[in-house]
Amino acid sequence: MLLKVGDLARRTGLTVRTLHHYDEIGLLKPSGRSEAGYRLYSQADVQRLHGIQTMRQMGLALSDIGDLLVGDSMAPERIIGQQIRSLDQQISQATELRGRLTMLRDGLMAGAEPDMGNWLEALALMTTYGKYFSSAELKQIFTKWSLIEADWLVVKDLVQSAMDRQLPPDSPEVQALAYRWMALMLHWMGGDMDLLERWGHMFRTEPTTHGRNHAPPGEMIEYVEVAIKLRLGLLEKYLTRDDLRALGHVSHTQWAELEDSVQQLLARGIAPQHAEGAAAALRWDTLFGQLTRNNAALRQKLLTASMQEPLLQAGSPLSTPVRAYLYAAIAHTHPAAGAASQPIGKKAAKNA
Repeated sequence: MLLKVGDLARRTGLTVRTLHHYDEIGLLKPSGRSEAGYRLYSQADVQRLHGIQTMRQMGLALSDIGDLLVGDSMAPERIIGQQIRSLDQQISQATELRGRLTMLRDGLMAGAEPDMGNWLEALALMTTYGKYFSSAELKQIFTKWSLIEADWLVVKDLVQSAMDRQLPPDSPEVQALAYRWMALMLHWMGGDMDLLERWGHMFRTEPTTHGRNHAPPGEMIEYVEVAIKLRLGLLEKYLTRDDLRALGHVSHTQWAELEDSVQQLLARGIAPQHAEGAAAALRWDTLFGQLTRNNAALRQKLLTASMQEPLLQAGSPLSTPVRAYLYAAIAHTHPAAGAASQPIGKKAAKNA
């Protein structure tokens, strides 16, 4: 199989001008020409191009790359090894890219030879991520992926289930999922809204990133973004972007444990004034402090938003009966704190 220069440029994300330049300086000569004189590239040429781009990612000048791609330096094992070391030590490019390179390396060690499609796909991913993020940003993003991976896989399945059942974006179940999705994304990006928006923009505009390495498919992104926009539109009436950046993270597991423990108290008929009720209220207060990083002003803004906006309550990680129980327990245990939150406790329960 031979590729014309335009096809090679399109499939790798490079420009025809770049490929012409590589030809002119002798860095990447096409293996053949068509009868009409068009450049034709073989699998070996694509393999060499991968080596060139690998070294460019490592910061080497074109003038130095030619000497390095001589003799056994052109071995696929060497090229992929250089790419993986570059990812680990300098750019930590994309998890999908690294996984594919590892797969190729393992295949080579087992005696398999990667085909042209493997080389082209790896090149295209390198080019795509490089359009939106610096090496330092990619390192930050993919290093922190492990923080949310387990919960992310659960949320993605739950969103797919909601889509299959055609639930509307403003339904309580979808709003709860939108809350979890937003919280995970903000936690992953370290509260950096600019980074998060660029990440979302990349997925919206680059179909090749959809569905790769646990990434959501395009239709799921569109579905969740409608629900998230509803929530953000309401939150931004009360919180600034700096407030959103300042939010801490409480995992869904932590909220679920509190929900379950209070539901058990309710089932047993334990009054909020009981010591067990006070302990649950203290746990809620601790989690809310974790969410707001113990910022009293931010806490009040969130409480006010919840009081005024039923849709935000619909997506709360705690159910209405549980919130009412906790407010009552706090009012009894800490009268001053209870008085401050009492409008939320009573009015929110009515609005929910």
